[in-house]
Amino acid sequence: MSRPVYLQLENGDCFEGKGFGAPLGEITGEVVFTTGMTGYLETITDPSYYGQIVVQTFPMIGNYGVIPQDFENRNVYLSAYIVKEWCQEPSNFRSSGNLDTFFKDRNISAVYGIDTRKLAKTIRESGTMNGRLTEKKPACTPKELEKLRSFSIHGAVEAVTPKEKRIFEAGGEKKEKFNVVLWDFGAKANITRELTKRGCRVTDVPADTRAEDIIAMKPDGIMLSNGPGNPEDNADVIEELRKVSEAGIPLFGICLGHQLLAIARGAKTGKMKYGHRGANQPVKDLSTGRVYISSQNHGYEVLRDSLPKGAEETFVNVNDKTCEGLTYHDIPAFTVQFHPEACAGPRDTMGLFERFTALMEEYRKKEQKEDVQCR
Repeated sequence: MSRPVYLQLENGDCFEGKGFGAPLGEITGEVVFTTGMTGYLETITDPSYYGQIVVQTFPMIGNYGVIPQDFENRNVYLSAYIVKEWCQEPSNFRSSGNLDTFFKDRNISAVYGIDTRKLAKTIRESGTMNGRLTEKKPACTPKELEKLRSFSIHGAVEAVTPKEKRIFEAGGEKKEKFNVVLWDFGAKANITRELTKRGCRVTDVPADTRAEDIIAMKPDGIMLSNGPGNPEDNADVIEELRKVSEAGIPLFGICLGHQLLAIARGAKTGKMKYGHRGANQPVKDLSTGRVYISSQNHGYEVLRDSLPKGAEETFVNVNDKTCEGLTYHDIPAFTVQFHPEACAGPRDTMGLFERFTALMEEYRKKEQKEDVQCR
């Protein structure tokens, strides 16, 4: 029989549900909601959710089981997982298990039976809040609520970045056309897949890699990955990124990578009321007027009023008008806040990878021409 579980928010609201997965004990984290209708496995294994209690607004989760080929990371970094209805008997020809066993094997606690509609509306109206999951009915004392409010996530990127360099060989028809350094702040696996299928040999390097070491690899381009936490917490990475950005190597940033490059070039970031998490965010291309549907997962934004000279806003969120993309005219770089590599979708903006390869092609020709002139 499932055990009772309580979620207490820092504003004093309390929700009751039932537990599955690993035994709960007590868990504190930032409570966020995601509106994706599919792709729960990609959500669960996305390193950008480090330290967070993730709420799925789609009512039934687990119906197609566990499919390792769809994982975005080998590890699970979220603190806990909340759903309305948990499907205990999945049905899919690709499934190799169920969520209950998956969570138990990874020591992740999960909750079902909570009114996720009410919970998501509470977060949307009040803003992202910290919460505590416990098997004991919580007491809403001022001391306990203040303790909840003071909770914060630290060392997020350090916790999810790989510990050593890894190499992924190029695939597809154009094998080893480009050498790309993936600066990994918590990268989703599909970024690597989309690069390798386009003929890129990808060298995945940890977040603490020094600028001189990246430049010494002589890459044709550098991918700045997604990742968790407050971008301003990564002062050392930002300083190294500032040095790399002056080297003239093409840069493509996604999500956290978008924010980090903006800070490195002189912009500022700020925390959003409840962020964008889900696969249904409309973004407008300001050069064409076309609107794309995008997948997103972030709680911070680049503040457009702080953009430095040379940075042009290229995408804007249709709903709240936040900055969704930048092109730099003083360096060969562009970045987006959303995920063009999104799995399970949408895939409206996949063409940005072709833009990156075109930028690398141009850079390679320039380098070859300079080599000839030097001889």
